[in-house]
Amino acid sequence: MTTRRRWAWGLGVGLPLLALALVLALFRWDWLIPVIEAQAAARLGRPVTLQHLHVRLGRTITVAAEGLRIGNPAGFEADPPFAEVARASADIELGPLLRGEVVIPSVVVERPRVAMIGRADGSTNYALGAPAPAGEELGEDAGEGGPRIGALHIRDGQVHAAIAGLQADFAVTLNTEDPAPGSGDDPALLAEARGTYAALPIAARFRGGAVLNLRDADRPWPVDLQLTNGPTRVTARGTVRDPVKLAGADVRLEVRTPDMALLSPLIGVPITRTPPFQASGRLDYRAGSFRFTDVQGRVGSSDIAGAYTVSTGARTVFTADLRSRQVDLADLGGLIGGTPGRAGEAGQTAEQRREIARRAASPRLLPTTAISVPSLKKANMHVRYRADAIRGEGMPFDGLELVLDIEDGVIRLHPGKFRVGRGEIAADATLTPQPNGAVRAAADIALRRMDISRLMQAAGAGGAGTLGGTGRIESTGRSLSELLGNGDGGLTIVSVGGNLSALLADLSGLEFGKALLSALGVPDRTEIECLIGDFGLTNGALRVNTLLLDTDSHVVTGSGVAGLGREVLDLRLRTDSKRFSIGSLPTSIAITGSFKNPSIAPEAGELAARAGAAVGLGVLFAPLALLPTIQLGVGENSQCERLTQRTGSR
Repeated sequence: MTTRRRWAWGLGVGLPLLALALVLALFRWDWLIPVIEAQAAARLGRPVTLQHLHVRLGRTITVAAEGLRIGNPAGFEADPPFAEVARASADIELGPLLRGEVVIPSVVVERPRVAMIGRADGSTNYALGAPAPAGEELGEDAGEGGPRIGALHIRDGQVHAAIAGLQADFAVTLNTEDPAPGSGDDPALLAEARGTYAALPIAARFRGGAVLNLRDADRPWPVDLQLTNGPTRVTARGTVRDPVKLAGADVRLEVRTPDMALLSPLIGVPITRTPPFQASGRLDYRAGSFRFTDVQGRVGSSDIAGAYTVSTGARTVFTADLRSRQVDLADLGGLIGGTPGRAGEAGQTAEQRREIARRAASPRLLPTTAISVPSLKKANMHVRYRADAIRGEGMPFDGLELVLDIEDGVIRLHPGKFRVGRGEIAADATLTPQPNGAVRAAADIALRRMDISRLMQAAGAGGAGTLGGTGRIESTGRSLSELLGNGDGGLTIVSVGGNLSALLADLSGLEFGKALLSALGVPDRTEIECLIGDFGLTNGALRVNTLLLDTDSHVVTGSGVAGLGREVLDLRLRTDSKRFSIGSLPTSIAITGSFKNPSIAPEAGELAARAGAAVGLGVLFAPLALLPTIQLGVGENSQCERLTQRTGSR
């Protein structure tokens, strides 16, 4: 090769290499910062700044960023920035990168600071991201084929959250715990939180696995969470197969709280007040829903089992399928706005004990707590519940079943059923929110072949026969007391055979039931030929249109009114013997007082004024003239129907 040709070859190869060397010597990676900042700001929808960028080339490329700052969206300029990172570095393997794969064996984040702010008007500084261009929306499988990240090291990380809508102000410290040398383990992720949440003190400690395992289905990610929020205690221990998607969880969740309503801020679903609650079960996540299954627990003195599901999406949806072997109805008092639970139950707070004492001392029987319509609109709810047995002294109910749906604040009960022997009391009801905060209610009630024997058994007596009936109520109000106090409708009940015994004591549901039997002068055990009750409800006044108890020896009729709004009684009952004798004077008594404290007294002076009797039902009892107008509608060919036909033909 000639000298000239050598110079030509040297210049052709050497000059580009020299130029490359000069470029590499003079190049500053900081020159790329404006491009990186612009792209990051466009993707996050907020300003992003970076002080320095360093890159070290080799078989393993190390990229380090210093002074990273992610600002706030418009309206939060005066607040601390959303995030700051003193230094972050990542190692990237060159070989896989040349093949189109991104493998990051190690990531180190030093002194990250995050400030999450949520204002009372609902605006936040932590909703990241700008709208994706058309056709670039993320799908369900977004993230598949992304970078394979190895060990994550966090040093002195801190997060401060101040969110008005959650009544929350708490701080979280984040760190990774390096494994013992030679153990082969990966750094564990540690987090601790302290502050307030839902206006109650919160403290939490979390220990998780390494980010290296986040996408490794063969290495489930360990989870250990212990959380307290006020008196509520939550623990979760287990593994998650794919934490990135929250999929494949095998986590045991345990919850203890004196009132399930305290869980509402934690799960985003409004829950009625309850007695002390404890439950454990399996927690997992699938198809956009958190599922709490295989649940076993207690609410007050009632056992409960089944499954809960909370879906995450544009609108929260809560679904529950629950059952109890035995339930105490007092534990369900919160469903109708009452104070749930009984005095002396384990786990009650001091405030719960005071509420139960106030309930016992109150002259009112019906709950006056307003139904919170705004909270019901926060989520759609679908609840199915059944109880095999109902606990309670003298309780005539044998089981309970209800199907409850809440959609856009509209409550539908379809149906609610109490089993009574082989029969049942069933109700279908709808409560619709009104602009003024009240609810409009409509309910249909049916008594289907309720066992008189079961009713009398609750009072320690025997007997036979069934009860049937139909009713309806329409009303508007803010509480159960207001709804009944403003209601319009009616109720008709009819018996089909049987005997009296303690029937009236059971039907009245009052402690003075047996005293009522004695005051009426009716034998403790006598055959029932007909029992008809027809009641009309107008603006909360439940008026007795017809009340007739026809036995083989006596006839009892009734009149008067019960004010459901003020809970006052003004009723009259009269007993007449079918067979006249010197001692068979008509008996008339008054039932007055309140629902909670009723009283019985004879009508003053009436016995002397009404001595003597006449034979013939149509002559003696004016209420019998109304019998033909009653639409029984219970599908029974009863003695009552024959009586109405006979009375109507007179």
